[in-house]
Amino acid sequence: MDALFVFVAALATALATGLGALPFLLVHSPQRRWLGLANALASGFMIGASAGLAYEGARYGSGRMILGAVAGAIFIAVTSRLLGRDREFHLGALQGADARRALLIVGVMTVHSFTEGVGVGVAFGADEALGVLIAVAIAVHNIPEGLAISLVLVPRGTSVPKAAGWSVFSSLPQPLMAVPAYLFVETFRPFLPVGLGFAAGAMLWLVARELLPEAFREARPTTVAATVVVSAAAMFAFQLAVL
Repeated sequence: MDALFVFVAALATALATGLGALPFLLVHSPQRRWLGLANALASGFMIGASAGLAYEGARYGSGRMILGAVAGAIFIAVTSRLLGRDREFHLGALQGADARRALLIVGVMTVHSFTEGVGVGVAFGADEALGVLIAVAIAVHNIPEGLAISLVLVPRGTSVPKAAGWSVFSSLPQPLMAVPAYLFVETFRPFLPVGLGFAAGAMLWLVARELLPEAFREARPTTVAATVVVSAAAMFAFQLAVL
């Protein structure tokens, strides 16, 4: 096995993220009124993913995981505040608050992918069979993450192909980080709990301050709460099953 094989395996996990946008091909003209339910569903997926990341990070080092979570929340809070100063901010066809939220979720998922790439590389460094298993598991895990991104982008006016493209873009750090992590396993291993915690904290802040408030404004509170609970539980259970 060589570094090229590790790169290709990790690249496949990144490409799988784009599959999360495919359900929107069945919906020809998603309406803005779907925004509340879409935000609730995306929030649930991200809460479930954050719980899974924190659980995994605590296994490597609970103190470092908590430190990473605090740093992640602070980083996204500061970034959101800086972006909020520019009311004319654009991201493709999106502008203003929609563009800011879209950039934040893509940014959070991209940061998260750095840790997943390290996880793939470390797994391959330990054992080839384990590396393949982890790569396949992360590829499957990336599909609902792509769906979460698309749930934020498509109802706000982004086309399905572009949403798929942004989803894949958010996972490109996986092949980029997998190779150095594979070549220098012992160097990268201590950073895993910090990275996992950072991604979890960033996601939770984004959900609490951006997605959920808008979901409650756009949809019935009971519908939002039920959607969040069910989707979060499903995502967490899914992660425990495949990772």
